[in-house]
Amino acid sequence: MSAVLSAELRGFQAVQRLAYECAEVVAAQLRPGTTEREAARALRAEADARGVRDWFHLPFAWFGDRTAFTGFKVPTQFFPTNRPLEPGMPFILDLAPIHGGFTADIGYSGSLGPNPLQDRLMTDLREHRELILREVRKRRSLRQIYEDVDRLMVRQGYQNRHRAYPFGVIAHKVDQVKERRWSPRVAGFGTQGLRGLVKDAVHGHREGWSPLWSPYRISDHPPHPGLWAVEPHLGFRGTGAKFEEILVVTDSADPEQSAFWLDDELPHVKRWKQAASLTDAKGGA
Repeated sequence: MSAVLSAELRGFQAVQRLAYECAEVVAAQLRPGTTEREAARALRAEADARGVRDWFHLPFAWFGDRTAFTGFKVPTQFFPTNRPLEPGMPFILDLAPIHGGFTADIGYSGSLGPNPLQDRLMTDLREHRELILREVRKRRSLRQIYEDVDRLMVRQGYQNRHRAYPFGVIAHKVDQVKERRWSPRVAGFGTQGLRGLVKDAVHGHREGWSPLWSPYRISDHPPHPGLWAVEPHLGFRGTGAKFEEILVVTDSADPEQSAFWLDDELPHVKRWKQAASLTDAKGGA
């Protein structure tokens, strides 16, 4: 990651950390019988308590086989349900707050008690994070990188579940917006965030790029400078796992500055670092 962040990037980093803090707090409070709707309400309450008044989208929570989007065919199936959490069941918490005019969109995967399968999925997501950064720095087209992610999932033995999202996106751009105490929402999405995405789509159409990172021709262009909320989502036999975090893309000629993850201190990254440290310690014993 860049050694020194601009004030703007620090703003995005702060709201991303806020969102992950909310997810960690709510994850620790989950109990058998908690429903997806209750978890989503708890995420919103945690964000509200931290001063969040606007949203790119309201919180989602998925439990059990819904973490792999099993049977999802229409957009309404993404919204939280009365599915109760059970011991050992995987879950994903997803929220996209706007705070101080800065937007974040995060995904947090976990389980209620041990779930070795989801643990394996999370471990294997590390390779996707590394691949995405490496290929973006090479300026390969977003569509090509999407296909690389697909191929890696196949080699790992998993299914691509971000294809179930609208337009099959693995990522979308996020922007700074005017700070407002409240803004209207449409189907759970804040109008401010949607307006920014539409604005990017209009500009991108004129210039030959898209703010949606998809497997289609609209993404057949090099990574466009800006901030991208990236969410590779793995699925295997009714269990899903993902992370979602901001990737910064610039027009720098320096490969390390041309793209970098905004924050290397997020829960899933810390988990991978700890696992690597344990492996190194065992190897040196």
